[in-house]
Amino acid sequence: MTTMVDVARRAGVSVATVSHVLNGTRPVRPGTRAAVLAAIDALGYTHNTLARSLVTARTRSIGLAVSAISNPYFTEILQGVEAGALEAGYSLLIADPHDDPRHERKVVQLLHERRVDGVIVAPSAEPGETVGYLARRGVPTVFLDRLVDDAQGQAGDGLAGHDQVCAESTGPVRRLVEHLADLGHTRIGLVAGLPGLSTTTERVRGYREGLRARGLEFAPALLAGGNSEAEGAQDATGRLLAAPEPPTAVITANNAMTIGALRALRERGLEVPRDIALACFDDFSWADLFAPRLTAIAQPSKEIGATAVRLLLERLEEPDRPPRTVRLPCTFVHRTSCGCPEPVPAAAPATSPAASPAAQERNRTP
Repeated sequence: MTTMVDVARRAGVSVATVSHVLNGTRPVRPGTRAAVLAAIDALGYTHNTLARSLVTARTRSIGLAVSAISNPYFTEILQGVEAGALEAGYSLLIADPHDDPRHERKVVQLLHERRVDGVIVAPSAEPGETVGYLARRGVPTVFLDRLVDDAQGQAGDGLAGHDQVCAESTGPVRRLVEHLADLGHTRIGLVAGLPGLSTTTERVRGYREGLRARGLEFAPALLAGGNSEAEGAQDATGRLLAAPEPPTAVITANNAMTIGALRALRERGLEVPRDIALACFDDFSWADLFAPRLTAIAQPSKEIGATAVRLLLERLEEPDRPPRTVRLPCTFVHRTSCGCPEPVPAAAPATSPAASPAAQERNRTP
């Protein structure tokens, strides 16, 4: 059986250098690294990660708990996480909590019992049990997409050591509202997400801020919950359209709900944007194929995933560092479903001038 000693001899380096190349424990010159990798390939050497984990108490694996993996947005986040983990020499264990708090708690425990070095979690609307489990056991954790605050933990648990990463939500939705208002719309509806999620709270806040910025009164009948899913959004859009004074423009708060809203509009024979304008939070690869093309807010999905891995690896290296919340900027993708004619302007930053900075990384007190 080929050993590291054999690899070191063939590459003309020390065993320690081979170990650094395999484990990423110290920078190695590109030429030396290439020689070691060539020797590994020629000899067919396989690194015994199990044996190494018994010595170091690390498995070089990361647990990822993300709901709705079939959703294009989370699929792109997964790609970012996977790329970041692979580059750092980590494997990935994936579980789908189905946005169910009890199931979430179970899958996170299962990942932990598989001895992953840390976990990345897109938390549910009621993450208390999960947060409590992770905090009591000191599991290195990064929450992504949806933020968790201290009030959502269990008494006495706190969130010490838990980092978070997400996209900006408030400013971009405000920009969508302002854009539609500037086109002459005074009745702008919002199909909001699942109650309890930070993304839902922030996007509703952005909606109301946008109305206020353009001198429009908030009308409860123009805000409907779509539960972050297509079916819920289909029903919610129907309720908006049944209002005594229905909206002339609608914003959907994620890509799944955009599909539900389009179904509801089609059922009623309404054409976008001739009969009603439409804009959405979350861009997706086929949004540009609709007729008309969808005006949307694009989130940096892959960057969110890669940043989550970076934060987790930094946490593993420095367990006592202050927790951080990283917010990444979105992009306003201006197409034609809002009623604007072709040709459209180039993509621009999504945060409105009056909103907070688009990207920020700040320490917060546990």
